[in-house]
Amino acid sequence: MASLWRSRDRTAWRDALARYPEVVAAQGVARLADLDRWYRNELPASIGSRALPHVTHDELVRVTEWKMARGVWRARNLVLVRGNDDQQVVESSRSALAAVPHPTLPIATLSRLAGVGPATASAVAAAASPACYPFLDELVAAVMPDLGPVAWTLGYYARYAEGLRHRAKELGDDWTPVMVERSVWSDVGGKAGARQAS
Repeated sequence: MASLWRSRDRTAWRDALARYPEVVAAQGVARLADLDRWYRNELPASIGSRALPHVTHDELVRVTEWKMARGVWRARNLVLVRGNDDQQVVESSRSALAAVPHPTLPIATLSRLAGVGPATASAVAAAASPACYPFLDELVAAVMPDLGPVAWTLGYYARYAEGLRHRAKELGDDWTPVMVERSVWSDVGGKAGARQAS
């Protein structure tokens, strides 16, 4: 499963990235393909169009649904995220995204919202600034040597993100940490095969 991570073949990396939408669809998870298209194509444009970048409450809920559909569904977290005050989400995300490119402050700031941990916070940051922040995904983390067992902590995210930033620099060209994360997830997810909807 670690073959792509260990590879320096740029063609293999590009191929894995190109397969990402197909691998998403093959997971067999209800709504994942639609949520993923929204997350990749619409959310970054919405955030970028605002004078002061931020996410709305509805967007944060959808990001959480996307994250859970792509990984593990945690109903309690979704309830907590939905319970956040609309204005608090706007203000917290505005403050967090104003801290870009600090390596961890946006993640820490967003994680103060109810139900939001480093993974959900990183999903927001990755949509807003893919050149700085990758999404924290446990399948991707599991193939990265020296990280140890996956932990949903700020310190673990900092090491994970730095590893993906480093690999993006190694790959060169237009590679971002988000592209690296999606390529590895595509490679691992494609080998694992489709999951059953939960």
